[in-house]
Amino acid sequence: MTGTAPLARLLPTDVSALPTYTLPAPLSAELEIRKSRFIAHAIPVADRDAAMAELQRLREQHPSATHVCWALLAGGQSGMSDDGEPSGTAGRPILEVLRHHDLDGVLAAVVRYYGGVKLGAGGLVRAYTDAIASALLDAPRVERIAQVSLGVEVSYADEAKVRRWMDAEAYTLVDSAYSMLVKMTMRVPANALDDAKRALIDMTQGKAGFF
Repeated sequence: MTGTAPLARLLPTDVSALPTYTLPAPLSAELEIRKSRFIAHAIPVADRDAAMAELQRLREQHPSATHVCWALLAGGQSGMSDDGEPSGTAGRPILEVLRHHDLDGVLAAVVRYYGGVKLGAGGLVRAYTDAIASALLDAPRVERIAQVSLGVEVSYADEAKVRRWMDAEAYTLVDSAYSMLVKMTMRVPANALDDAKRALIDMTQGKAGFF
């Protein structure tokens, strides 16, 4: 039975070098290496909180697992954990596989059931590398486009029109406030920001203001 996991290490991130792909759906694979079972999962996640929730789910699904080792690439919220394996033999190899595939917004976790045969440090590195690489073998990828906040002020008469447009474009409403005007904050793809502003100006006959 695995005990309480040590605190995961946060990783420095160069935002300008972030990968631009994520996974469209969770993937998994299982390997047996010298009687140990290695069950690998690669799961797209929005942020660290979502990743921690997925890890908790995996631990609940595998209560008798010896280790649940993982690595997360999620911008500035990236991290990794060896979960009781010798330092550097699990989390780091898993992380390097994610980086090799240019992935971001992905949690990679490997559940290990110990089979009674020690693998040694080198054997563990190979086992965790091979397990997560198997899950990602020929994996489809989707472009991960940065999201930005766009704040707009519109009249009450234009609010319903703007909301319908947001629904049609699949933009997420983050916040709204009502005073003399309606203030709405939404999340839009960074590469669509200028088009979104033009659309809002057009649909409000030039009355939309931005903040």
